[in-house]
Amino acid sequence: MSEKIATIEDVARHAGVSIATVSRALHKPDVVSENTREKVQSAIAATGYTANVMARNLRLNRSGMILLLVPDIGNPFFSAILSGIEKGASQAGYNVLIGDTQNDPEREATYAAYLRSNQADAMILLNGRLPVALANAPANATPPVVIACERIPGCALPTVIIDNDEAAFVATRHLTDLGHHRIAHVAGPAKNILTIDRIAGYRRALETAGITVDPDLIYTGDFSIDSGITAGRALLADPKTRPTAVFCSSDGMAIGVIVAAKEQGLRIPEDLSVVGFDDIPHAAAYDPPITTVRQPRRRLGEQAIALLLERLGSKLPLAADDSGPSIIPTELIIRQSSGPCPK
Repeated sequence: MSEKIATIEDVARHAGVSIATVSRALHKPDVVSENTREKVQSAIAATGYTANVMARNLRLNRSGMILLLVPDIGNPFFSAILSGIEKGASQAGYNVLIGDTQNDPEREATYAAYLRSNQADAMILLNGRLPVALANAPANATPPVVIACERIPGCALPTVIIDNDEAAFVATRHLTDLGHHRIAHVAGPAKNILTIDRIAGYRRALETAGITVDPDLIYTGDFSIDSGITAGRALLADPKTRPTAVFCSSDGMAIGVIVAAKEQGLRIPEDLSVVGFDDIPHAAAYDPPITTVRQPRRRLGEQAIALLLERLGSKLPLAADDSGPSIIPTELIIRQSSGPCPK
């Protein structure tokens, strides 16, 4: 016996609405009332209806796929961003293809080729670099692209970011307000734009407080826990010169610095204050819970996919956005890893 496959007409009949209303609820949910969306979703669940996505995409000459380039899929920082992007894409009828580039230009080029071969309709970049093929392509020959998390200097594409300079300024000022004068900074990779902006904010906060910037207190890491441990061991090795506080450019490196501090028998924050960046889930659960800059990561993802869908709906190609980047505000979350400067 064969089971009858539910159709959109069955959904409309079950929900007591028109076929056009069902279609709008599926593809343009923002133009349908919440009550109607609930009726349609209930009818879909009751009938077991599954939209024929392949047929629709063929009819619209699209793949139904959004390409997302991530520098390191294993980094927990990206989880909430990916969740926000996937939710928005799914609601609009798109699937998400995640490309883990590992900061390798060849891998980036391979994934970018999906756009040129119509295997993806658009792309969101989380890796802070525009693939060479797209950078050199005519503006009217490339599908929409949105940049998120890391701004690309000189690139005017639609961008969703935080103000890393200001966030680092606020984090460092928190330490100067606590009376610290010898404040180290564990930065990210030297050429990374996040590193450049956060060092600028760190320097500005020290200068505002009348503190001379000591280059020996700036250590380059790679955002990982291991690099934080290495930085902590180097910065804390000599009791005569070690800092009383450390501002880290990621929570992972902040955890590493705390590990190194405990190896030295130092107490956090009685002997050493540590501030991180990102507010990943581990930050609140660590011992002690880490003071950090909270990035609204899910909101970053939601805003990025909203910008992209807007351009897909308008069929806008790879083009400049004269309105400037969308800046999502951050928040300093004060926990137990920071305290007054030891006497």
